[in-house]
Amino acid sequence: TVYRYERSGVLHGLLRVRGFTQDDAHIFVSEEQAGDEITKVLDLTLYVLKTFGFDDYDVYLSTRPEKSVGTDEHWEVATNALEGALKARGLDYEIDPGEGVFYGPKIDIKVRDSLGRAWQCSTIQVDFNLPERFDVTYRGSDGAEHRPIMIHRALMGSLERFFGILVEHHAGAFPLWLTPEQVNVLTIADRHDEYAIEVRNRLREAGIRAETNLAN
Repeated sequence: TVYRYERSGVLHGLLRVRGFTQDDAHIFVSEEQAGDEITKVLDLTLYVLKTFGFDDYDVYLSTRPEKSVGTDEHWEVATNALEGALKARGLDYEIDPGEGVFYGPKIDIKVRDSLGRAWQCSTIQVDFNLPERFDVTYRGSDGAEHRPIMIHRALMGSLERFFGILVEHHAGAFPLWLTPEQVNVLTIADRHDEYAIEVRNRLREAGIRAETNLAN
């Protein structure tokens, strides 16, 4: 859970809030593993987006900002690894110059909602800084200590924003697997109530989210 002091004029439903939850994970890898692991994370990210019905998105490669930490060599290795993953998957992308974070470059995926508005969601970042700050090392096959690379990944980004875009995208008519209430059993007359409840219970036993509306 993280917080951002957004000004009142820019708060926007679930899409821009002051407190939100990120599905953020940190993966420690060797320099040799970085390219393959970034490609796997990218595959997982696109799988999640497509599962929820998002096929319209823009991909950006954000490069080194003016104020940053780390060596030129580290930045080049990290940027090449991210770009290599995008090329390996044949994705169209744009360079977003200077929009990387201070500790490394990143891939940003901006999802478009039903109105065509682009929202920042998924991100994959490469970080040389934190392993150094925490003095993290691993023992390689050569018996020597090496510094790992850290990959930050958020598949959905802000969960609140993702939910907001999801509602917009499907206009509330979620696919059956996702809709909170999958079946609603309606009755025509009072004499059908008992049977309607029986149907609802059998649906629930089968793992279906079912309700009954017995209103006259």
